[in-house]
Amino acid sequence: ARIGVAVSDELGLLAHPVETIAATNNAAERVAQIAGEKQAGTIVVGLPRHMDGSVGASAAAALAFAERLRSLVTCDVITQDERLSTVAANRALRQSGRKTRQTRAYVDQVAAQVILQTFLDRQQQTSAE
Repeated sequence: ARIGVAVSDELGLLAHPVETIAATNNAAERVAQIAGEKQAGTIVVGLPRHMDGSVGASAAAALAFAERLRSLVTCDVITQDERLSTVAANRALRQSGRKTRQTRAYVDQVAAQVILQTFLDRQQQTSAE
């Protein structure tokens, strides 16, 4: 229903939430627009796999979304496992003192932040090895 958007800092160390987009037919265009404005080098699309790692309908939709983005941007578009990212986002928002009703508008952005931060951390780990 919604797509959270997050961006990293210029050094690629920290992810920051940006906005939540309604998952409509023009959502890929909006993500592409944000990527252009932020001069993104890579777009990371969350891939909602089942807990056993299999790909279901939601993951298939995410893969189709990633393909649509690839046709709109010149930067790389990759997928990142997003299992439990919404759970982590809800937990972080609760720990910050926000009630569930207050977090609905932000949870997708924070989940996107979690997904991007996981990607950034893996990139840092790989470059350190």
